[in-house]
Amino acid sequence: MATFDFATETPRITSRPAVATRVVNTISNVYRAWKNRRAFYRLGDMSDAELADIGLTRADLHVAIDVPFGRDPTARLRAIATDRAETIEDLARKVT
Repeated sequence: MATFDFATETPRITSRPAVATRVVNTISNVYRAWKNRRAFYRLGDMSDAELADIGLTRADLHVAIDVPFGRDPTARLRAIATDRAETIEDLARKVT
C-alpha cells in the first residue's frame, strides 16, 4: 500500500473539540470581563486620595471605561498605572 493510499483511507478529523474550546474560552473571557467591570465600578466610589495610593487618578477611570463591553477595563488600568510608575521611576533616576 502506498503512502498516498493510506492517507486517503484515514477518517477526516473533525474540529468540534476546537470549536467547543473556543466557545468555552469566549464565554469565560466575557464572564471575567463582566466581573472585573463590576469591580471597576467600585473604584469610582473611592476618594481621590485612595486612588492616588494605588497609582490612579479619576481621569484614568474615564479613559479605561471606554473599552468595548466584553473587554476588561482593569487591564487598561493596569497598563496606565504601570506606565505611570515607570515614568516616575525614570524621572527619579535622572534626579539622582
